[in-house]
Amino acid sequence: MTVHLEAADGVGTIRLDRPPMNALDIATQDRLREVAEEAARRDDVRAVVVWGGEKVFAAGADIKEMQAMGYQDMVDRSRALQDSFTAVARIPKPVVAAVNGYALGGGCELALCADVRIAGERAKLGQPEILLGLIPGAGGTQRLSRLVGPAKAKDLIFTGRQVRADEALSIGLVDRVVPDAEVYEQAHAWAAQLAQGPAYALRAAKEAVDGGLETDLETGLTIERTLFAGLFATEDRETGMRSFVEEGPGKAKFV
Repeated sequence: MTVHLEAADGVGTIRLDRPPMNALDIATQDRLREVAEEAARRDDVRAVVVWGGEKVFAAGADIKEMQAMGYQDMVDRSRALQDSFTAVARIPKPVVAAVNGYALGGGCELALCADVRIAGERAKLGQPEILLGLIPGAGGTQRLSRLVGPAKAKDLIFTGRQVRADEALSIGLVDRVVPDAEVYEQAHAWAAQLAQGPAYALRAAKEAVDGGLETDLETGLTIERTLFAGLFATEDRETGMRSFVEEGPGKAKFV
């Protein structure tokens, strides 16, 4: 299979496996949605790493496959394309993209679906669709703008240029740059730490931030207080507060 899910110690790794460049053809897109939905519902997966392997994250869509598609084909396909990536963005658990090598086009858009991006020193990211006479179609115009701001997003989308890891860090496209050999290790460590945390609170935090970004401040505050109050019905909240009172801060064990 071109995408598979491996789980251990509370961390699920969504692994892209379509050599040599992890091109995101239709079958891979559909499989990505299935795996993301599986990660979302599995209780033994409490945090997620998305990884393309040691050499490349994903170099984009399968251009040969796309070349054969016409307007009606893409009208029929474009929603499914976006839904595959949105399934990753909507995993109700912390998600980190571990980016080695190229993350271009759809590969960059997939990384944008994560909560955090950790990149190797030799990683290159970009949205080169304009060079094909296209624009990003799997969320790039929307998620990239929200992450780095409209001006920087337009620069990358208008020019189609690739940015190296250091520039990606400086504009906020990635959150951490580490040696290439440590990308997966550090991404997994980040996920493993959060896998030990309060699952419902982490879910609520993600929903509050993501939902608030899609609306006005007043509605965002309503989302926040509703989720905040709802957590008082959870066992995790009881565990956390009891531990704080009896043992001091930072000692609660939620798993």
